[in-house]
Amino acid sequence: MSRPSGNATGISMNAGALPTKRLELLHELVPTATTVGILVNASNANAAADVVAVESAAQRIGLQVVIASIAEAETDFNGVFEALTRANASALLVNTDAFFSSRRDQLVALAFSYGIPTVYSIREFVEVGGLASYGNDLADAYRHAGVYVGPILKGARPGDLPVLQPTKFDLVINLKAAKVFGIEISPTLLARADEVIE
Repeated sequence: MSRPSGNATGISMNAGALPTKRLELLHELVPTATTVGILVNASNANAAADVVAVESAAQRIGLQVVIASIAEAETDFNGVFEALTRANASALLVNTDAFFSSRRDQLVALAFSYGIPTVYSIREFVEVGGLASYGNDLADAYRHAGVYVGPILKGARPGDLPVLQPTKFDLVINLKAAKVFGIEISPTLLARADEVIE
């Protein structure tokens, strides 16, 4: 990552510890949940590693994990939520994935419909009514990408420039959604939030 060589460099959006951090946030939001689901895209190369990280973290804090996997060719999210309900999942993590981001309105609506408090990977889910998100600040990453183009246009070889890692992460909480789910959010957690939607 520090010297990618060849003709490639850029901004990485992958931050390995985020699925574990999201699980900790979910546990803080819904401490009564003993079984949590994780929704992953079966086509995503990072999904398996993220599931392992979540399962390991869940074991440490005494939670059961139900894996809900769907491929991009499928769109039966109702079936996924029905399966989570049958497995007694009382909270859910939606893993980072562009496919899920493109279906955020549908996923947020289903989380409410099935009464499953959910933590998402990016703030855009919370902006359309989701409960909470913790993830990379996409606007900050895009800004860095734009700035990074400058040295290349001035003649720097891309392969000599390190791939930049995410450095800014956002915790966003939606109080309206919390009220619908009957969740009382602690003042400590609210104080840690980068943005609170009322």
